[in-house]
Amino acid sequence: MKKEIKSTLPTLKNNSIVEARGVSDDTSLAQYIQTVQKIPVLTAEQEYEYASQWVKNQDKFAAEKLVASHLRLVVSVAYDYKNYGILVADLIASGNMGLMQALQKFDPDKGFRFSTYAMFWIKAEIYETILNNWSIVRIGTSANQKRVFFNLSRAKRALGIMDNNLTDEQTKQIANYLEVPEKDVKRMATRVGARDVSLNTPINSEEGGTDILSNMTDGRETIEETLEQIEFRRRGYDLLKKHLAQMSERDREILTARRLKQPAETLELLSQKYGVSRERVRQIEERAYNKLRDAILKETQG
Repeated sequence: MKKEIKSTLPTLKNNSIVEARGVSDDTSLAQYIQTVQKIPVLTAEQEYEYASQWVKNQDKFAAEKLVASHLRLVVSVAYDYKNYGILVADLIASGNMGLMQALQKFDPDKGFRFSTYAMFWIKAEIYETILNNWSIVRIGTSANQKRVFFNLSRAKRALGIMDNNLTDEQTKQIANYLEVPEKDVKRMATRVGARDVSLNTPINSEEGGTDILSNMTDGRETIEETLEQIEFRRRGYDLLKKHLAQMSERDREILTARRLKQPAETLELLSQKYGVSRERVRQIEERAYNKLRDAILKETQG
């Protein structure tokens, strides 16, 4: 998929625009950021127009404009994760790949801004880069190990386990909670909790000197918790898309217009569009919403 995206999207050749894939060999990070910041931000109307031209006609100029205007978003996200031991330039390159994946999948007629949709793909690519570089030893190679990686923090909170070094009994509790073998819990807890270079390594040899970990103040959620939320949102989006597609066209359009668009369309406007009363539109919206909610709950709880 990534190779297909690279070959499909245009190279940004205009001297006022940098290449979408990241910082080139001839461009320093500072110069790249300065260039990106000079690219105009699109209005909602311009964004919709360019996205529509790309989706309908594969207009490369429109794709270039849409991608370039969001490169500053990638830079901003990349800097949020600069303390995970990866070069910012590499994070930007990964985020730009996510931006291009978002362009491939974006549907402007859904009513969402491209920046909102692209944020998911940008973070997903950056998370993947962090995971792949977390250790020289590959982690999360099996489905059970990935399950532990994404859910270890949540399981420990649910079970009231505060220790980083798990006892055999705690390992067993987590394994039962996550429904995975104990050996996978042991392996992943060790890999997640330690890097190839210890964060407790002193910065200097002076007595009483601080270590690396002491200087990395970061109040955000851990990468495991963030990835867990991303997986949850991805699943929710897939279910929403699936069950919306199963509705009648009118029900789907009214529900989308009333509940999924910002700003929502008015009952008056929809009543004129479909030739029914405002109360009838409200009833259709309520019925469609309840049907969608019940279908999603049934699948997630089944």
